[in-house]
Amino acid sequence: MKVGVAGLWHLGTVTAACCASAGHAVVAFDDDGQVVNNLRQNKLPVDEPGLAELTRREVEAGRLRFTSDAADLSESEVLWIAYDTPVNEEDVADVEYVNRRVATLLPHLRNGALVLISSQLPVGSTSRLGQRWPELRFAYSPENLRLGKAIEVFTKPDRVVVGVRDAESRERLTPLFAPFTNKIEWMSIESAEMTKHALNAFLALSVTFINEVATICEKTGADANEVERGLKTDIRIGSRAYLHAGSAFAGGTLARDLSFLIDVGEDRKIPTHLLQGARASNAEHKLWDRRLLSELLGGVDGKSVAILGLTYKPGTNTLRRSSSVETSRWLIAQGAAVSAFDPAITELPEELRAVRLSQSAEGALEGADAALIATPWPELKAIPPAAFEKKMRRPLVLDPARHLEEVLKGEKGVEYFGIGASR
Repeated sequence: MKVGVAGLWHLGTVTAACCASAGHAVVAFDDDGQVVNNLRQNKLPVDEPGLAELTRREVEAGRLRFTSDAADLSESEVLWIAYDTPVNEEDVADVEYVNRRVATLLPHLRNGALVLISSQLPVGSTSRLGQRWPELRFAYSPENLRLGKAIEVFTKPDRVVVGVRDAESRERLTPLFAPFTNKIEWMSIESAEMTKHALNAFLALSVTFINEVATICEKTGADANEVERGLKTDIRIGSRAYLHAGSAFAGGTLARDLSFLIDVGEDRKIPTHLLQGARASNAEHKLWDRRLLSELLGGVDGKSVAILGLTYKPGTNTLRRSSSVETSRWLIAQGAAVSAFDPAITELPEELRAVRLSQSAEGALEGADAALIATPWPELKAIPPAAFEKKMRRPLVLDPARHLEEVLKGEKGVEYFGIGASR
């Protein structure tokens, strides 16, 4: 099948490479010529395990090519819209960013071509595109990527949700997904769009629920990890439930769909108390480390804080919407000195120029009054426990995800705090 993929950041690069690996002839487009030139040199915009190797192999096999010329998409049987929808600091999505780019591409397609939307857009967006371009067919399949596991999730999904208008669209899309799964949940386009909103909102609710419970655990002698085990062993909840006390959700993905649903509710005059409560709860929980640092250090002005882990999550090099970056900015604004280490980061952006980036975790700990285990990289477990006491001015460790709990909680001389642990 001839497949066009538009938008070449995380979603688009994974989609293009995986479709090519399934035998489809893929033309991958982005209007940023520098992005395309980098991809032609196998320089990917985001670090995703295995993606560089997969991309190189498919380009060499002739199944994948990159272009910044929209006319190259004209032969596409399916044009897969895979732009990552930008989100600002207030979790407001720039939907028009995607719409503007889509509008420049669709005139190049042949009548009857099928446009498959996977960008995160509010419910009703696909229908509006269909009304504007009635000569084309439209479908919607919500993206299902996870940083660090994107290839596995794309090629071996639990299931795929696809919204279509008619039987012909379903027949065309079946061979597109067939190499990956036969578990396709077919539904209307609006239901598929709403499924994405509802899924991320449910995950957001799960995160905020367990974090609120964890905060109460800290003050009552209970342990949130034990409570989590009690919940997940109940058959009505299950072991794979999105319940693990830790940092607030960040990165924009969950917040984006939460905001979409709240906005739809406001537009239709439907109360969304639960969804708005989750957003407020998450915003409050983001301040856990800041409150505790201020409390335990008697204020952070003039103090030195080591941040271990800067990326959004382990297994990637992206700093976009990283909670540890937000904490670093706050510490600097409060007058603290910040040192940092991250195994995937060798250079900091201009906005973090005040942060001292170390080449090792122990280097970042040198002289620190407190350390924050901000991103739970596996490499951090290799830090000798004694290093915290020897290197730090005060061996105070805040570990929201309790990543190093097994090695540090009982360590003599180390003050250790994790979310949901009694104190």
